[in-house]
Amino acid sequence: MKKKFMLEWFEQGSIAIPKLLMNNYKKLGLNEMEFMVILHIHTFLECGNSFPTPDEIAHKMTVTSAQCMDIIRSLVQRGFLTIEGNKKQGAVIYESYSLQPLWEKMLQLLLKEEMEEEREEREERQTSLYSVFEKEFGRPLSPFECETLAMWQDQDQHDESMIQAALREAVMSGKLNFRYIDRILFEWKKNGIKTVNQAQDYGKKFRSHQQKTNTSPRQETKYTGKVPFYNWLEQ
Repeated sequence: MKKKFMLEWFEQGSIAIPKLLMNNYKKLGLNEMEFMVILHIHTFLECGNSFPTPDEIAHKMTVTSAQCMDIIRSLVQRGFLTIEGNKKQGAVIYESYSLQPLWEKMLQLLLKEEMEEEREEREERQTSLYSVFEKEFGRPLSPFECETLAMWQDQDQHDESMIQAALREAVMSGKLNFRYIDRILFEWKKNGIKTVNQAQDYGKKFRSHQQKTNTSPRQETKYTGKVPFYNWLEQ
């Protein structure tokens, strides 16, 4: 008897509950009773019953048929569930439930959360970038400087790492101002410089070229112990 029962149990198979639905039904605005109705409809659909009656669903729950009907009506009105009419051969019309609206709402929720995470990460990076600039400048940034920093990221599409590299280049050149940094970023973009390593190599070559240009071959250069100044604005 037990063996027969176990075999029947295995033959019934199992219904997989989508993990995303389990973890997010509350965010979608569903309560536990509505969630269970949806799961039972999902189970019926998986088993080949495309239009279970409220009686059939309520029989598996602790609600009455009338309560189940009210829940189904609410799910349809709020766009979680649709009742579709289908035609078979011979123009026989039959109805079926569709959970497609529910999956679409789930997709919209995930996309919204992804956009929110990206926005928070972007704001966090901007805050970090502002802190780096204020540390180097030794003062809070002015509203104009904050606007310029945001413009470099949003309009000019400069990566945060490249902006910091341009800041370091300005510090090395002894010309710490936004106009100078903006010129560095412009030159890098014009010359196809997209990574920090490329920027560093470009800066070395530029300083080497400037040093050769500023040093006359007939004139001996006396060492003063000072770091030479290279002006990106005079390119």
